[in-house]
Amino acid sequence: MNVTMIDLLRHGECEGGSIYRGSTDVALSDLGWQQMQASAESLIQASGKSAENTPWDHIVSSPLQRCHKFSDEKSQQWQIPVSIENQFREMHFGDWEGRELNEVWQSDQESVKKFYSDPEEYSPPNGETVIEVRDRLALAWDAMMTEHRGKHLLLVQHGGTIRVLLTWLLRMPLSGITQFNIPYAGVCRIKVMEDSDGRQHPSIIFLNSTEPE
Repeated sequence: MNVTMIDLLRHGECEGGSIYRGSTDVALSDLGWQQMQASAESLIQASGKSAENTPWDHIVSSPLQRCHKFSDEKSQQWQIPVSIENQFREMHFGDWEGRELNEVWQSDQESVKKFYSDPEEYSPPNGETVIEVRDRLALAWDAMMTEHRGKHLLLVQHGGTIRVLLTWLLRMPLSGITQFNIPYAGVCRIKVMEDSDGRQHPSIIFLNSTEPE
């Protein structure tokens, strides 16, 4: 049976404060970089590897700079290839993009409540729907699995897209995205076993940790 391992790493804290950053392309803060560095080092140490011999065969990254700049630097440092994949970008929050969370809450409470209580039915005004996000992530995931079957990947992502991916992989309703706590630089390992008929069987090995419970 073929086995592919995927470590999902969320980007760290960003500049700009508490905003709906979605497609807003902001940089990591100094703390955010340190958070990602610490998480990556923990994963390497837990695997029994070193920075000269990491557990990963390939890095796949969102195109937004809070993900890809870290991915690009680590690709050079670790001497492993990196792919920047547009379909792994964060959700677009429409009219809320770039605005402070509190300001949006004060001006549009009803829409915010609807979105967080039933994200499958309600979207940010003029924003991307969660269904659209799931569909493009599913295409990107399937393409990644085809290209990198049997490898150990580092997938550098966003809080929203990680939550959507987890609900899709675990066959949960999309309302389940609110049930996953994905902190800055949080890590999640997915093991995908592929049987002789080509069917994939994903399972979570750990979430917000660096080793199995």
